[in-house]
Amino acid sequence: RSLRPYIREYKPVLVGVDGGADAILEQGYTPDMIIGDMDSVSDQALRCGAEIVVHAYRNGKAPGTERLKREGIPHVLFPATGTSEDVAMLLADDKGAEMIVALGTHATLVEFLDKGRSGMASTFLTRLRVGSKLVDAKGVSQLYQPRVSTWQTLLLALVGVGAVAISLAVTPVGQTFYGIAGIYLNDLIDFFRQLFGVAPSLKG
Repeated sequence: RSLRPYIREYKPVLVGVDGGADAILEQGYTPDMIIGDMDSVSDQALRCGAEIVVHAYRNGKAPGTERLKREGIPHVLFPATGTSEDVAMLLADDKGAEMIVALGTHATLVEFLDKGRSGMASTFLTRLRVGSKLVDAKGVSQLYQPRVSTWQTLLLALVGVGAVAISLAVTPVGQTFYGIAGIYLNDLIDFFRQLFGVAPSLKG
């Protein structure tokens, strides 16, 4: 929810890693891509129209493809060592992402050094690869300030001018001002009428 202003303004590519795709759907968005071994993602997410990338082993085997073939869902294989989270970041980096905003990923020192957590070695190497492109979602939500668009500024200016115009219209001074302005406007209109009315005869 804290990333809503950022997503609305920049419209980033939304990548869900396995069950992360369902988290994106729960917030009212549609993932552009779903990456993983497809063991914890719902059928609804798989049929939302996102591109499906199955994380396969280095030898090309991917148990998750059996489910997709059975449901008739098109997909592509991505053989790689490491976690599906690593695959998502490497793919984003390889496709030229300027910034990768990570939500719900492993980031603390305890998680990296925990000997009981498999795959953290590849995660550490992936962090070295993507480097400064990787930004945690909490940091984005705290540092990001929504920009005021041009149409919002214009709308605010029009509202201000309208408020001043209405205020002048209900005061004696304002009514006098509008009366004088109306006289000048009528004179200006008559001037242009005479100008365009005389011009054709002069040309002839």
